[in-house]
Amino acid sequence: MSTRLEDLPVVVIGAGPVGLAAAAHLHERGLPFTVLEAGDTPAAAVRQWSHVRLFSPWRYNIDAAARRLLAEAGWVEPDPERLPTGGQLAGDYLQPLADLPALKPNVRYSTRVVAVTRLGLDRLRTAGRETTPFLVRLADGTDLLARAVIDASGTWSTPNVLGASGIPAHGETTAASFIEHALPDVLGADRDRFAGKRTLVVGAGHSAANTLLVLADLTQEVPGTQVTWAIRAASPARTYGGEAADALPARGAIGTRLREHVDAGRIELVTGFSAETLTVLPDGGVAVSDGVRTVVVDRIVAATGFRPDHGFVSELRLDLDPIMGSTRALAPLIDPNEHSCGTVPPHGADELGHPEAGFYAIGVKSYGRAPTFLLATGYEQARSVVAALAGDWDAARDVQLDLPETGVCNSNPVVGDDTVDAAGGGCCGTPAEVTVPSGRGLATGIAGGLLSAPLTLVSVSQPASGEQAGGCCG
Repeated sequence: MSTRLEDLPVVVIGAGPVGLAAAAHLHERGLPFTVLEAGDTPAAAVRQWSHVRLFSPWRYNIDAAARRLLAEAGWVEPDPERLPTGGQLAGDYLQPLADLPALKPNVRYSTRVVAVTRLGLDRLRTAGRETTPFLVRLADGTDLLARAVIDASGTWSTPNVLGASGIPAHGETTAASFIEHALPDVLGADRDRFAGKRTLVVGAGHSAANTLLVLADLTQEVPGTQVTWAIRAASPARTYGGEAADALPARGAIGTRLREHVDAGRIELVTGFSAETLTVLPDGGVAVSDGVRTVVVDRIVAATGFRPDHGFVSELRLDLDPIMGSTRALAPLIDPNEHSCGTVPPHGADELGHPEAGFYAIGVKSYGRAPTFLLATGYEQARSVVAALAGDWDAARDVQLDLPETGVCNSNPVVGDDTVDAAGGGCCGTPAEVTVPSGRGLATGIAGGLLSAPLTLVSVSQPASGEQAGGCCG
């Protein structure tokens, strides 16, 4: 007996913000769905950085369909001007969303997907492919059939290595117990691992900056705490940020504080450093060498970004950009060599589609290795893709973002506060008097730097020659 596609659910992989947004849109469209989450709670990855405060306020962190469903259930929306932490995003929004009767029966936890293919067809077989159900295999050996698959699994579980060449440095695997990945809770749960210790932070993005700022605070609280910051570039200009015209004064704000800590000696900056060799020392420390210089520390924070795992969908026909790891159509729109998160245009099902009809990767995974993803952009991806799966291509191609005249990044947050003042300049570079046409223009949403303490926005000097502007999500 054959199985008709229209009788099968859409399988959503991942119950994070974008996966649950897709579920909300699927419910509104009347499409059956199943959400598969590897963790034992919704937003399991978000909870890993629960201590970190987002840069964007609540109004940009809630999907429209999710908001409508929650409102029907009597949910009281958080103050739209407040800046939530990751823990608040998970506990105050995503958990209630996942618990709604419209979603809860269709969400399965502790369920890891290990492969996605077509039932009875490998990647080579063409005949009847588009009318053949997807086969989703789980870690326990169970097979599920689906009419379509939305991969919103993210990249949190696949961080980049420490080695500068894209492969592990010599000795990196042996020294794994000394290495932390992005955004450890330095002043909270992980404090004992850093207090009074020597820490090396490797990376030039906002995750590195976030960790450096709290480590610098720890140096003033606990004697003996030492911080070294290693970057591959010859100058820290990328992290310190550029002038207002470069669309990232928020990065400049981070840089202002970093520069102060470096100048004060609380952070030792090592430029032009690429980790080549890690050697575990008899005294318990680890030596990190670039072949010329050696830094001896107790802990290493590898804030070197993330990469997507396409291995479990390798039997599908994917059109991946060979550099970015996103779809080929999306790659030029998100290339961090050319774009910041503020210059990535809205995009939807057309740009996210593959030769494998009915399969889409959305959310941060859709960006491959580009660090320019915004949460609000992911919500619009979910809306567009679900509209396409429902056959409503007019809606799928009407890709828009809710862009205020001054942009979400036009905020002037106060250190230690969870509010924003919309009177400042925009980190996405949109002057207050300019309106942004719907459908194209500057993306808004979560700043991927994930600032643990909001910063007063200022402008600093333009990046030095040869330095990339970098992504506000990196």
